Amino acid sequence: MLPIAIFRFSRTEGPAYFAQWLDAHGLAWRLIALDDGAAMPADPRAFAGIGMMGGPMSVNDALPWIEPLCVLLRDAIDARVPVIGHCLGGQLLARAMGATVTRAARSEIGWIDVDVDDTPAARAWFGGRPRFGAFQWHYDAFGLPAGATRVLSNAFNPNQAYTIDDRHIGLQCHVEMTGELVDTWCRSARDELPAASTPAMQSEADIRAALPARLDALQRVAASIYTRWAEGLARP
Repeated sequence: MLPIAIFRFSRTEGPAYFAQWLDAHGLAWRLIALDDGAAMPADPRAFAGIGMMGGPMSVNDALPWIEPLCVLLRDAIDARVPVIGHCLGGQLLARAMGATVTRAARSEIGWIDVDVDDTPAARAWFGGRPRFGAFQWHYDAFGLPAGATRVLSNAFNPNQAYTIDDRHIGLQCHVEMTGELVDTWCRSARDELPAASTPAMQSEADIRAALPARLDALQRVAASIYTRWAEGLARP
């Protein structure tokens, strides 16, 4: 099988559990570190799938790689090469497919519940769970692309995840978290964390509380998503 392309936009936001899951299932992947100046691939058909991680920038920033990546993503959708986007990656996919990305109604940081929409499509992606605790760290939010199906929501930002053609998925929340990634973000962006938690933004102490159990539960959800996504991987 061809490798899966994983786009990285920041050194602090690597593929984490997504790469661990791919390795555990014998699926080859190639890191494309745009933050290090990697070249944009010309053809999505060189890959079995395309994954995108998070990043501190906005899709509305004037960055030279945003529009070329959006072209690649549209080509991937046309070629039925599965795409998965985590947070910024979900926003990039939404923008590529014509949706708007704006400042979020409420910024979210920390462990915040999301609700799985009560539809067969949503249940298929999340293993039948009605709700789970996701990890959030975002200031922007996406609208739904035309023809997309919303599969996750919550009280703060109604569009938490969507699918396109039941093959591609864009997530506002982070499901790829590991202990190392949580630690990196808490150290590198500590000035963004409140001293005391609010419903939509948690303090560092509350983010780190019961961390092993929270990560274990989230990685089980992520495994359901990645398993469903991998069913559509393109074969040469």
